[in-house]
Amino acid sequence: MVYTLTVHLYANEHPDSIARIKAKLIEAARIYRKDKETLDWIVMQDVHDPRAFTIVERFENEGVRLKSSFSVKRSFLINHVPQSQKYHLENPYWKTFDPYVVPLLDRAMDLRRHEELDTSKDVEVPR
Repeated sequence: MVYTLTVHLYANEHPDSIARIKAKLIEAARIYRKDKETLDWIVMQDVHDPRAFTIVERFENEGVRLKSSFSVKRSFLINHVPQSQKYHLENPYWKTFDPYVVPLLDRAMDLRRHEELDTSKDVEVPR
């Protein structure tokens, strides 16, 4: 089953924060899409609130359930995540992301872990 992360970011009010976050997300997507077992790394900006961004990261392997925030230490994450995300976290670019983006944010990143539902089979919806 595909393992998916969604990360919501909200830019602070500094005049150039939106443009800087947008550029960093585009750069990150172009790099991370090349990671082994990464299916996609999609970045989006809200159409009504330009300060709001979302990242959707899709990996081949299922995730493990962690009670952690996005700011958990890198060594802990690498030792407790599925192989697909381990490749992602071992990418040297990963070390540059938080130090650049976090000072541009109004609030902490909101990270959510998901396992995509299997839609390949027919289902009966209860009435």
